[in-house]
Amino acid sequence: MDDATKKTSEPQPPEGATTDLPHDRITVARFREAFPRARWSDRLNAWFVPGRTAEKRIGRWLAEMEAEADRFADEKGRDAFAFEPIESRYLDAAPASLQIRTPYSRTVVEEIREIPQARWDAARRLWIVPYRSFEQLRLRWPAIEAAAERNEPEARRARREAMRGTEKEEASKARLKERRRHRYPVPADDAPPLDRAIGTHVGIVFFTGTDGEIADRATVSAFYFGAADGEEYVWASWRRGTLEELVTTWPARIPPEPAELARGWWVPTLDELRTARREAKSRRRAKERSHEAAGKLLRSDAGG
Repeated sequence: MDDATKKTSEPQPPEGATTDLPHDRITVARFREAFPRARWSDRLNAWFVPGRTAEKRIGRWLAEMEAEADRFADEKGRDAFAFEPIESRYLDAAPASLQIRTPYSRTVVEEIREIPQARWDAARRLWIVPYRSFEQLRLRWPAIEAAAERNEPEARRARREAMRGTEKEEASKARLKERRRHRYPVPADDAPPLDRAIGTHVGIVFFTGTDGEIADRATVSAFYFGAADGEEYVWASWRRGTLEELVTTWPARIPPEPAELARGWWVPTLDELRTARREAKSRRRAKERSHEAAGKLLRSDAGG
């Protein structure tokens, strides 16, 4: 095959442009209204808009968004913070923005994502909130600070000590034991598809099959979700998805309907997939660190 033929046979990347956005849902929702064909790319860590004129259209939209903003919003927010500051070990007031660093908490993430223009700085591992969004931050700060304090190592350790020997601890152990069985109840007449990321009440999983064993209703209601009257459930086995599988999973456009939640499984949303992807990255890093530690130990033994 000559070079010309080889070049024409290779798949060409799609035409389009990428853009980064603040993490707040309002901005993302407006962006998706303006660009319904836009898709999030975990590989690029940005939104991708297809089309030859995508870059021009994105630039025009961003300019319109900036024109809508109050040109004095940051100054007003900075003045408001100076007049009535938030004093917390989790918040620093930098000249250009407010910076938030807390222990990981899903509640913290959910609260900050509701703040307009807030964004995650991966390099410094902290959240950045512009002064123009100070009032929204003030409204959500009690929930953010309380969640951060609950997730401090000392607080988590104290809760474990307080639970020791109680019925709550026994219930927690029973729940953990059940999770380790890697089974999940699904309607006998409405099982989820296999080998596709599925949202459940225990997170996003990949179902691998079922042998038809009936799931008793008491166990379903105690550890998973309220069993519907008259519904028969069977146990289905599952596994966690790899990062590659989760990155390539296409999300649902809308959150699950009440009927899907009651059924026990649904097509996951983008927010659910992002959480699962973060967890998959953490599992991969932990595995890599374990392998590195084992390799160092082997080399040390060999050298000794």
